[in-house]
Amino acid sequence: MELEAAKLIAAALALLPILGVGIGLGLIFSSYNEAVGRNPGATELLDKKFFLTFAFTEALAIFALLVSFIILFK
Repeated sequence: MELEAAKLIAAALALLPILGVGIGLGLIFSSYNEAVGRNPGATELLDKKFFLTFAFTEALAIFALLVSFIILFK
C-alpha cells in the first residue's frame, strides 16, 4: 500500500468520532427542547448548562478534525 493511500485511510478513520458527536448533539438539543417545553420558567438555568455541554461536545468534533488534518498533511 502506498503511503498516500494509507494517509487518506487513516485521516478518514480519524473522522469517525464525528458521527458520535452528531448523535450526541441531537440528544442534547432534543432533551433541552423537552425540558424547556415542560418548564419554561427554568429556561435561564437550562441555557447555561445547554451551551456548556454543546461547547464541550462540539470541541470533540474539532479535535477529531484537527487529528485528521495532522495525519493528512504531515
